[in-house]
Amino acid sequence: MKNILIGMMLLFVTFSTQAQDKKNKNAKYEIEVGGNCDMCKKRIEKAAFSVKGVKSADYHLDHNTLHLIINEEKCSILDVEKAIANVGHDTDKVKAKDEVYESLHGCCHYERK
Repeated sequence: MKNILIGMMLLFVTFSTQAQDKKNKNAKYEIEVGGNCDMCKKRIEKAAFSVKGVKSADYHLDHNTLHLIINEEKCSILDVEKAIANVGHDTDKVKAKDEVYESLHGCCHYERK
């Protein structure tokens, strides 16, 4: 009887820890990204889609936000923000390098924070 009880407790602990580690395959995020024009929109969305695991990326120029759906088993939101910063656009957590920002077309020079 004692062995059965211990076995059931072990099984319960195993299932509960697996449930905590499970990541969302359709996680929704909204991040702020600096941009000004349609060229920025295309560049930002292309950079987001370059990250494996991004299912949807839609940049809204009117309020400078990128709406994302990602598979958290394949990527993180930080991976996406780094990819966007690498093409010259600042995000909430990752700032683009100055030389990359300066290489953007003149109309793409948004106001940096």
